[in-house]
Amino acid sequence: MDNDRIVELQEVIKKLHESVSGLKRLFASKKNGFTLDGRLVGDIGEVIAEELFQIKLHDRLKHHYDAVTTYEPKLNVQIKATFKESLTYNHAPDYYIGIKLDKEGSFEVIYNGPGKYIQEAYQHRKDIGKVLLSFPTQKLKELSARIDDSERILLKKWGEE
Repeated sequence: MDNDRIVELQEVIKKLHESVSGLKRLFASKKNGFTLDGRLVGDIGEVIAEELFQIKLHDRLKHHYDAVTTYEPKLNVQIKATFKESLTYNHAPDYYIGIKLDKEGSFEVIYNGPGKYIQEAYQHRKDIGKVLLSFPTQKLKELSARIDDSERILLKKWGEE
């Protein structure tokens, strides 16, 4: 992992948030406009995950998956990111990485583990695993804390590309 790239990425995220605040101030009539969550936030989450974990992002969009582990067994990874207090989930991927971003440019890995545990924890929710649903980041963080390290995606070692 290249710490200089992470620091630079954090600064860029902070500037993005400042830009959005400026747009909202200039165009107050657009009440729900200028949100960063969406494709841009997802792309930022994906590059953060690739910097931190032993994964390789897919070259193009792939239904339900953003990356694959770089070690055996090669398993599919879904990556979700948000500035909000919830992350989305729509099926049980081999692995799920959830990342919470903040307006100062920092981020936190909320969830790292098999998607099946989210599916099991929320099996009571209508349409779990069938449609895109939102889940509180705090609950996902608590769920992730119970996952054994042997079931997590491996972190990159410092200086590893």
